[in-house]
Amino acid sequence: MARKVSISKEIILESALNMLIRDGYSSINVKTLASEIGCSTQPIVWHFNNMEGFRKALSVYALEYANSKNKSIGDAAKDFENMGSNYVKMAVNEPNLFKFLYLGESSYELKDSFKDKNNKTMATEIAHKFGISEQQALNCIRNIIFYSHGLATMVATGVIKMSQKKMMEMIKQASEAFLIREKGYMNE
Repeated sequence: MARKVSISKEIILESALNMLIRDGYSSINVKTLASEIGCSTQPIVWHFNNMEGFRKALSVYALEYANSKNKSIGDAAKDFENMGSNYVKMAVNEPNLFKFLYLGESSYELKDSFKDKNNKTMATEIAHKFGISEQQALNCIRNIIFYSHGLATMVATGVIKMSQKKMMEMIKQASEAFLIREKGYMNE
C-alpha cells in the first residue's frame, strides 16, 4: 500500500517562495526546505524527483506570484506605465525574487514576457487610445520592458540607489517618451 503524503506540493512551493524572497534561491536545498517546512526530505523528493524539477516548479509558482501583483486596472496607458513600475518595485521590495525570476536563476526567460497574451491585449488598447498601430504599441511595450528591466537590475544588484519615487518618475517619463516616439512615426 502506498504511503499517504501529507505535505502537499502547494505547501512546499509556498515555503520555498518564502525562503526565496527572504534568503535568496541559493539558500534553498532539500534539507533547508524540509527544515523550513518541518518535515523530512521525502515529500520534497516525492513531489519533484530532483532539484531541476523543483526549480522549474518554483519558477512557475514564483512567476504566478509576481504576476498576481501586476493586474490590469482597465486603463491601457496606466497599465503600460505600471508594467515598468512593477519591475522596479519588485527589485526594491523583493530583490531576491527579482534576481531569481529575471537574472537567470529560474527557468523563466525575459523573452517569454513578449509572448504574454496580456501584452497583446494591452497593445490593442494602447494602439486605439493613442492612434498608433498595434506593432508600434508592441514596440512601446518591448521598450518599457527593456528600460525598466535595466533599471530594476541595477537596483536589485546594488549598482544604483535612489528613491522609489524618483524611479517611478523615470518610468513614467520613459513610458511617455516611447509613446511620443511611436506617435511621431505615424506623422512622418
